Amino acid sequence: MSEDGDRRQYRITVIPERCKGCGFCVEFCRRNVLRYSVELNSKGYRPIYADNNDECNGCDICAMICPDFAISVVSESDSRAEVESPENG
Repeated sequence: MSEDGDRRQYRITVIPERCKGCGFCVEFCRRNVLRYSVELNSKGYRPIYADNNDECNGCDICAMICPDFAISVVSESDSRAEVESPENG
């Protein structure tokens, strides 16, 4: 992050049906971005959701530690570039 506050934005995506709510990601997130949902998925678990993507620094620890591969972290600028790419259109 530069001195003027310019920093990349990241988006955390959780696939609720894969998540069993083990909480590893919640415990290891230093920015406290992730929370337990109050709703249950079809397996009866309370999946995780990203409560505040603005605080995410893109460290990807949540995705790496998830035993169910339910989490992905994407840079907002990377995801916009994919959509705007002439190869995709």
